[in-house]
Amino acid sequence: MLPFRRAEEMSVSAALLDGCAEGKAGLLFVEGAVGCGKSEFLETVAAQAEDRGALVLRAGGAATERGRRLGILRRLAADAPPGSLPLPASPDDAEDPLALRDFAVAVRELSATAPVVLCVDDLHHVDELSARHLLHLARETRRAPVLLVLTASPHEHDSDPLLRTELLRLPHFVRLRLGRLTPDAVRAALPGRTGAEAALLHEASGGNPLLLRALLQDPEGRPGDAYGRAVLTCLHRCGTAGPRLGAAIAVLDGPATPAHLARLGGTDESSAVRALAALEDAGLLAPDGPHGRRRHHGLRHPAARAAVLDRLDPAERSALHTEAALLARASGAPDTEVAGQLLAARDTLPEWALPVLRSAADQHVAQGDPDRAVALLRLAHEACPDATSRAEVDIRLGVVLGRTDPAAAERRLAAPLAAAGAGQLAPQALAPLARALAAQGRIDESAGVLERLAAGGARAAGIPGGDPLDGLSAFPRWATGRRSAPAESGTGPAVRAAGTTVHPAALWALPVEAEEGAAARSAELFLRGATLAEGTVEPLAQALRVLLYLDGAARALPWCEEFTDQAARRGAPGWLAVFAGLTAEARLRLGDLPGAADTAGEALRSVPARGTSVLLSALAGTRARALTAMGRLEEAAAALPRPAPAGHTGGVHALAHLRARGHHALATSRFHAALGDFLDIGRHAKRWGLDRPRVLPWRTDAAEALLRLGEAHQAERFLADQLTTRDAADPWVRGTSLRLRASLREPRERQAMLAKAVDDLQRSGDAYELARAMADFGQALREAGEPARAAMVNRKAWHLAKTCGADVLRERILPGHTGDDTGEGARADAPDAGLVATLSESERRVALLAVHGHTNREIAKRLYITVSTVEQHLTRVYRKLNIPGRQALPVDLDPAAAGVPV
Repeated sequence: MLPFRRAEEMSVSAALLDGCAEGKAGLLFVEGAVGCGKSEFLETVAAQAEDRGALVLRAGGAATERGRRLGILRRLAADAPPGSLPLPASPDDAEDPLALRDFAVAVRELSATAPVVLCVDDLHHVDELSARHLLHLARETRRAPVLLVLTASPHEHDSDPLLRTELLRLPHFVRLRLGRLTPDAVRAALPGRTGAEAALLHEASGGNPLLLRALLQDPEGRPGDAYGRAVLTCLHRCGTAGPRLGAAIAVLDGPATPAHLARLGGTDESSAVRALAALEDAGLLAPDGPHGRRRHHGLRHPAARAAVLDRLDPAERSALHTEAALLARASGAPDTEVAGQLLAARDTLPEWALPVLRSAADQHVAQGDPDRAVALLRLAHEACPDATSRAEVDIRLGVVLGRTDPAAAERRLAAPLAAAGAGQLAPQALAPLARALAAQGRIDESAGVLERLAAGGARAAGIPGGDPLDGLSAFPRWATGRRSAPAESGTGPAVRAAGTTVHPAALWALPVEAEEGAAARSAELFLRGATLAEGTVEPLAQALRVLLYLDGAARALPWCEEFTDQAARRGAPGWLAVFAGLTAEARLRLGDLPGAADTAGEALRSVPARGTSVLLSALAGTRARALTAMGRLEEAAAALPRPAPAGHTGGVHALAHLRARGHHALATSRFHAALGDFLDIGRHAKRWGLDRPRVLPWRTDAAEALLRLGEAHQAERFLADQLTTRDAADPWVRGTSLRLRASLREPRERQAMLAKAVDDLQRSGDAYELARAMADFGQALREAGEPARAAMVNRKAWHLAKTCGADVLRERILPGHTGDDTGEGARADAPDAGLVATLSESERRVALLAVHGHTNREIAKRLYITVSTVEQHLTRVYRKLNIPGRQALPVDLDPAAAGVPV
């Protein structure tokens, strides 16, 4: 049975069989590449002949028996009636012309009773004497009902080079070429498959019937074991050079010339060209593999390559890859190609391997393939001849791993850092080590390396301009281009002695007050034109920090989200952790506690959970701070066990972890522990010149712990100190400071101070801190005997706390309140949004200040209008919103839309 339709070819054989039955001779020569169905076609013709009553004699050539003389004739004689086909007594007798004649006469005598069909498979493997007899038979039986059906490969040499030419000269010669199946033929042969499935099967098989049949045996038609075995069979049947050439093609896995393949396959170029033609005709090569001296491509399917490589002995496979690397380098191939062969070889690396592997790794990084780069760098590490080169590779690995695995990136710097401490690194390795440590926020360690560099001379390291950190960040040049070390840094002098103008802490610092406006504008301009890549991660993160802390979280959040999304699209979980941490911090600064916790949590889940990391501990700290503020203390405690790794306390990320731990200790009444963490933050921040309350308000944190401990005087000292820093004018810093400081004042002064804190925090955009300040304000109003104003302020605070997800704070403001009752402080039915839209700008301003608990006189003073005008505005507001009075004012008026002066 022929499962794949060959209607046209079968019609030719049927016509020849009909002619044979009518007494006519026939000679059918069938050619085809390996696996294209020659043997199956031959058997189908034989079966049809037998069905017609013909005598069928079968024989087939084999490469292993090519030297056995008269082997095919013996098989034909064995298939004939006993004694009907005489054979020469010896091979020498077979060369006698009489022996040739006797064999032909015997076949004619057999055809006298029934047509005779001789089927000989793989004629190219037939021995020379048998071939001579077959040729003579074809000539001498032209008037007898004898049909010869011969099959052969078009790419194999016959034992007699003139055989096919002589057969071609015979008048009854008919040639058939069995090609590969077309896509239409595959679809027609597989009616149970969809068009897409048939197309995939054709693509994997190349239309080769043998490969297609093997695919159908594999599960779901996907290339598997059966397909792999069929590929190996085809290679072994493509001549003696086929298997070796197939191995060479699999090893190179890309374009290569026949000369290149011949050398790698251990054969001559002419044999390689012939074998390549056989492989291509069999459909084993990629569809764009041309003939001749042009370049050939790899095997058609990855499963075919895997089958060939798996069959190789490991030592042989390694040797082939090593030889391929040498050939690629000698031919001027790209470093990526040479390095790929070295990586596959995993053998003793040649002396020239190290620069090639490093160059190729850099190219893969640029192409967005960090995993490949890491594999090459790990191999390069094995090729390093000394401690300095090993350190350089480790440092580069640390940088590349930062894209995907921050913990591994930090660990990778341990060995070169230890070598630097022991004085075993040359200056050219110290400079990149200092840069890598600074980029990871490990300030003390980076400064220590820079001190060693200073002792050896920065210029000895070949550093342009003598500045090892220059160029680490395209930002912060700010508006004036100032790039000096923080004035308060204890390690500044040593760094400046090294010739650098940038202390490691400067990469994490905010600009001085006089440059803040220009810096925020520069940051946003930089973000507009930047794209996320290896060299822009630190500059982008720094620009986002500047925008976040100088221009506000609301302005920075969309940019943080944009670069978080870019990191996710690039499959870079390490970068995602950096930008997701900033996104979470921005949401936390806006009072979006659930959003901050979720953002940090998702980022932590996307990063490989292998070992501890200062970056990840900071991200976990942000999540823990959000959970603590939400009152989910057990979850916050579970987030905190990612501590800063031992020995990494000199890093800015560790400060975020300390702050989160301190907040959790504060919420669980461990006030001394909290105070210790906050004071540690202060010591590090001062020493590094990073003492900016906008970023790390450790003084207010410490003051809150001191207030819980009953140390009011010390708390006042910290708060007063914070209100004299360069960030004292920032509304968030001032508002949070005034909220705490108010608790140390008399009731009347406390009320005024809390009112100012509410105003400042309203401007800052931090809904959570605003809710805390309003809660304190409401309590102060109640204590001052103003229950109506207190109820209104508490209602606003309660709804803010609910919006923030701060359930503990919400319960403290209005215990037991659910938001849908009518008790004291409850909200009346919210006015329709359309009614709110009817308010004028002036009416919105007055209504918003009233919601915040201001009296009519205070409102008048703030807006520079009379008390009477305030009363008139409020009256119109009540009428337009259809509410009874101040207590029913909507708590969710938009301050920006209201245009309240700040």
